[in-house]
Amino acid sequence: MSVLTSPRGKVEVVHCRRTESQDIYCIKNLIRKFTQKLFGSLNIIYLLEKANLAITLHNDHEEIMAQATFLDYPNWNVTKQDDWVSVFQELDSEIPCTPLNTLFMHLFVAVDEYSVGCCKEIIRTVFKAVPDLHFIFLIVPSYMSLGSTLITVFNQVGNIPSLVYDEDFTVHVCHRHSHYPQLYIRKARVEDHDDLMPIFLHHDTILKETYGEYFLAELIEAQDEENHAVVCEVEGVAVGFMSLCSRVNLQLLHECFDLGPFHGLCTPHPSDVLEPSPELSAQGIPDTELRSSSQDSQKIVKELRETASMEAKESTQDTEQLSQDYSTEFTAYSVSNTSSASISLPKETSSFRPIYRGASAAFCIQLFCIDEKYEARSLDFMNFVFSLFPDKDFCIISLPHLTPEFVLVQNFVKIVPFNNCTLDQDLYVFHRAGLLKTINIRLATVSDSPGVENLISTLMLNRSILEDLKKYNEARRDPDGTPLQAFVAEVAGQVVGIAVIRNEMDIEYIRSHYNIEDFIYFSHHQREEHGHLYHFALNPIFRHYTKFFLKEILRLGFKSCLYYPVYPQSTEGKVQSPSAHSLTSALHFLVPVRPRRQIVYPLEKLGINAPSKEVSKDPLGYALNHTNRKLTLEPKITVNAKIVVVGASTVGISFLETLVFCSHLKFSNLTLISTHGLPGKKLLGTEQRKFLASDHCFNDKDHALMSLCSWVNVVVGKMTAIDRAAKQVIVSREDIVLYDHLILCTGQQYQVPCPTGADISQHPTNREVAHSGLRRYTGPVPCNHFTLNNEEDCLKALTWIRNNSITAEGNVIVYGNTIDTYTTVETLLNLGVRGSYIHLVQHPPTSIITCINNYTVEGALEDALRAAGVTVYHDALLAQWNDGLDPNPIRSASFTTPTKPFKLPCSVFFSFCEKNVDYETFKAFNDACLVYDGRLVIDSNFHTNDIAIRAAGPLTKFSNRYYCNEWTHSSFNSKEIGFQLAAAMLNLFDPTLEPATEPPADLDRLIPMYKGAKIKGGILPGSYHYLHVAKPAIPTPLEVQMAQPDFGSEIVTGNARHGTYFRIHINKYKMVETITCFSRAPFPASNYIRLFGQHEQVLNNLCARYEDGLVPDLYR
Repeated sequence: MSVLTSPRGKVEVVHCRRTESQDIYCIKNLIRKFTQKLFGSLNIIYLLEKANLAITLHNDHEEIMAQATFLDYPNWNVTKQDDWVSVFQELDSEIPCTPLNTLFMHLFVAVDEYSVGCCKEIIRTVFKAVPDLHFIFLIVPSYMSLGSTLITVFNQVGNIPSLVYDEDFTVHVCHRHSHYPQLYIRKARVEDHDDLMPIFLHHDTILKETYGEYFLAELIEAQDEENHAVVCEVEGVAVGFMSLCSRVNLQLLHECFDLGPFHGLCTPHPSDVLEPSPELSAQGIPDTELRSSSQDSQKIVKELRETASMEAKESTQDTEQLSQDYSTEFTAYSVSNTSSASISLPKETSSFRPIYRGASAAFCIQLFCIDEKYEARSLDFMNFVFSLFPDKDFCIISLPHLTPEFVLVQNFVKIVPFNNCTLDQDLYVFHRAGLLKTINIRLATVSDSPGVENLISTLMLNRSILEDLKKYNEARRDPDGTPLQAFVAEVAGQVVGIAVIRNEMDIEYIRSHYNIEDFIYFSHHQREEHGHLYHFALNPIFRHYTKFFLKEILRLGFKSCLYYPVYPQSTEGKVQSPSAHSLTSALHFLVPVRPRRQIVYPLEKLGINAPSKEVSKDPLGYALNHTNRKLTLEPKITVNAKIVVVGASTVGISFLETLVFCSHLKFSNLTLISTHGLPGKKLLGTEQRKFLASDHCFNDKDHALMSLCSWVNVVVGKMTAIDRAAKQVIVSREDIVLYDHLILCTGQQYQVPCPTGADISQHPTNREVAHSGLRRYTGPVPCNHFTLNNEEDCLKALTWIRNNSITAEGNVIVYGNTIDTYTTVETLLNLGVRGSYIHLVQHPPTSIITCINNYTVEGALEDALRAAGVTVYHDALLAQWNDGLDPNPIRSASFTTPTKPFKLPCSVFFSFCEKNVDYETFKAFNDACLVYDGRLVIDSNFHTNDIAIRAAGPLTKFSNRYYCNEWTHSSFNSKEIGFQLAAAMLNLFDPTLEPATEPPADLDRLIPMYKGAKIKGGILPGSYHYLHVAKPAIPTPLEVQMAQPDFGSEIVTGNARHGTYFRIHINKYKMVETITCFSRAPFPASNYIRLFGQHEQVLNNLCARYEDGLVPDLYR
């Protein structure tokens, strides 16, 4: 915020922000004839699409006062965009402009009255937003003057000709030091105390309360060879402070963090143990693929050390360049840090910890504070502080993970903690070579091959990268003609990075299957401007130059967009496949792109009207990541809070999906605790038939398109305890996972039924038997007893059935009365089990409402079961297994009924009794003193009785103070619940959101109502494809619903027994409220689900046409 005063004395408060698309109309209105002469006739939309930085100035009334657009190459075509450096260096050799420190102004408009103040404010904002920027050039026709506004900030340099125009153009420059200068750094003095204390107290008073009022003066006085205090000064006033110490607890850091890429922060020593013993190395995959090989990197140390010394003019020694293996290691770690599935090391080698015996090469920042006005110049400290420790190469800082990442640490590398790390601190490292500003990005040449080979020697896909580099050097394209480009990053003559891109040949498919137009205006990008990032590796020392590397790839490659796919792991074949994509350390500098919902087209019926093959093809699904010119200088807000999700349920996956796809946020500590890890591994192979019904929220392809494993740490195990005081989750009774926010989404599961123990020889009935529904089975689970709750359970059951020849002979008992019993029976029939060997035993219902709740469909199901030879038993209670003897394995099962008991032989027993919260999960809640009343109790904002613990999904119920026990999260769409849970959490982390307002006191007594449809479907006996879509509601028999005066109308076509049944319920507002499909032929369920909530007129006046007899079959 700044205050501008016009020449007439009018005052306006203005704010700077990034330019948005809705600003375009106002920008056009600010363009004058003089503007067009100065900058040319511009297409504003096109210019903003290609701009690296665009700044808008607006007042308190959101009225646009000024706008400026900046690109990384000159306007007026005075040079080619990839070759302007030499031209400008020849123009004035005293201006050391490089692509890193230079931008070009392509447009400036402002309200005339405030134009001078607006111009200076925008220039100051640009220099503040881009710390490495030192020069802004402005190029105008030589016959034009700058006018009274721009001349106040730009100075003339010289003239240059244009490549396409006849006249010459004048070059003007704006220097950083005139608007937002670098800070002067010096040793602290005691008299700085009075300047610094207000800055400290503005942020925190704990230090003063703990150590006294003059703690800072005492700290400054205590300086010695190991402890230093440094300040930054502006006009004689100290505006920032840094306290440094050379004593570092390396033993603790080695125990908690993976410091292999940085040689353990130690100097190399002959006795270092950097590799596991040969016995360990011989087990599993070659361990050299991902290990840091520190010996090889030492040969580059001296060269970079000398270069850093000359450039920084501080005795910057020993830059352990880490080029080869360090960049490799970092590339691996930067992905695996948030991707449990990205790299799989054998347990033996992955548990190896290097031993470093060299001296410490690190010093630490103990205390740091700077005035917010100068925070963007925080990195100015680093040259000076490294000069204080000439024998140290690394500067480290540890921060509580809830501390927002400030500007200084954004230039550091965040170190990956070990799995068993319980420190509540994040560690950041900066190498002195990171101060080098001579990084140069250029197209690769043949002479770069040895340097690239050294750089990537330990990458898993090193051969693929080298083959692509060879293709580029030989032909500049693939054998199929696809253009190929290779770029290298070079520092001090050493290759420190490599990137390979190709032209994106599938851009039509990407546009139709992903929401890339959330980020770009597609029509303003030429086909050849879309690039496909195949490989990217950068030395971790220079990780803070990743965005610059990407920006230069776009400029030098004449691209405007880059795409990077992440394929599901289950599809990975040979890792050295020529078309394989290497792990990329740039992944977290890209934005994930949401997939688009696809219409299922009847291609054969559409004929020539069908979409093109490029759009309708169904290749292997992948998650898409993207960047473009507009994003190269766009910062991301890093959220380091430890968010732990327990349970890979639909709610949990939807919650994680919502957080991951917040493109302006980067959640670095998302963790999922799940018994079987992330779902979507296609464990059932190509089988179409599933044991369990589907809620149509996520399928295997959806999981592949999200690639949550790229962003979420996965802990495979079961939550067994919660330590609320220490904020820890105990997994499988031994592992500890720390949390700041705990999200409980475990859901409910089918439980092992507890037999009543009734002796059927006494001929008891259900009435005479004590109901065991509330009793928990505590004995050993028989080996042939299965409760199916997820795809892992289904795979286990499927394998057991095939291995034990159940399909040929053997009686199968399916016990329960949920829809999953029907889908399981159909799966068994499809597997080859004879219907006469399948016994469907339905226990007494707990409600008069059946799982289908439609007599027409139920009648067809009964006929199908009868035709298949499946025997159905009603109202049967499990009495005993094996007549009360050892139940392992189950050879017979006895049941009681309202009339007489019966006994069945059994080879395998499937149980689908009522779902409940798993006992161990309940015990963890109970022991942690979380309020539990049949389910975990929450309020309307998902909070439990612990403010740090939220819960959602069927696991929960609303507190009794809401007086709505009939409504729970089970009544709603689980995907929507997960989204709303994430939305509630984002208010804590997203500064771009408006602050949440407290609801009125009376509204706090109301539960939220969600509108998404409740969906269930599957393949039922008789090979009927079933889909039911309905609004959230308290379960009510269909006949009772239809008897209501405000029911509306229903449209029914076809016959259930013929497999052509289609029913749509239209409510009194003419909206589609319920859809039921029951068909022998497969149908596009995703298309039909989209009909929910639509007005009947949107469906081509469906009601009127149905009444006129024009709709004989809704399927057609």
